[in-house]
Amino acid sequence: MGIFEVRYTPAARDDLLRLFDFLLERAQTEEDFDTAQEAIDAIKTAVQRHLSRSPFIYRKAGSSPFLRELIIPYGSAGYVALYEIEDADTVNILAIRHQWEDDYH
Repeated sequence: MGIFEVRYTPAARDDLLRLFDFLLERAQTEEDFDTAQEAIDAIKTAVQRHLSRSPFIYRKAGSSPFLRELIIPYGSAGYVALYEIEDADTVNILAIRHQWEDDYH
């Protein structure tokens, strides 16, 4: 199995911005601002590292074997990336949410 290209849909990019804005709105110190960027960087790094190599090993999200979720631990909780394996070379990130959110946006 080769390396998969990992692509973000516009909705997933919007989710990253939404999550970053959420963290910035609550930031009170310089360290909080750094933590906001670190959280987004952690999401991007985990997505690239895990899904470019082995997207089929993460949990299914529905009836399709190609629709899956990656759990990304961060701090006391973490994030969840919904993705679809498009073909033998491509993974599309469809949405990203915080674990405490009810559902994807």
